[in-house]
Amino acid sequence: MDLNKFREESKNRSKQNKKFLSSLKNKNPRLLDDGFHQLHDEVFEEIDCLECANCCKTTSPIFRDKDIERLASHFRIKPGEFIEKYLHLDSDNDYVLNSAPCPFLGVDNYCTVYEARPKACREYPHTDRKKMTGILSLTYKNTLVCPAVLEIVERIKKIL
Repeated sequence: MDLNKFREESKNRSKQNKKFLSSLKNKNPRLLDDGFHQLHDEVFEEIDCLECANCCKTTSPIFRDKDIERLASHFRIKPGEFIEKYLHLDSDNDYVLNSAPCPFLGVDNYCTVYEARPKACREYPHTDRKKMTGILSLTYKNTLVCPAVLEIVERIKKIL
């Protein structure tokens, strides 16, 4: 996975993708979901996240209370200790990681807390969720982070 090439490609297609995804808000929600879900499955047959891990290298998930409790339990520490060591509140008042790359990302791109990972990580990149019309702006942002999302969007352009 050539992340430099991906970054350049995603940046070059940024304006076009933003406009395209914005135009999908008026599409039939069920057809949009079906298209995204089919392409999600196809693309993830071809792309191995462990070869990339750009999401873990560049962004932070939002940590909800349940995530913090689960991870604190995983480390056998109190939730407050977990927050103090790894998290801070962002401008939206959400808990996010203090730094990137994720401190739980191993050198082999495996997540060292995989079974206890946050819900946002479990659901990423969100291209198989229901009601895609509600997260098209997030999908756009993810085209700049995830090569699979960029590929899904490029393919959906061809079928819609």
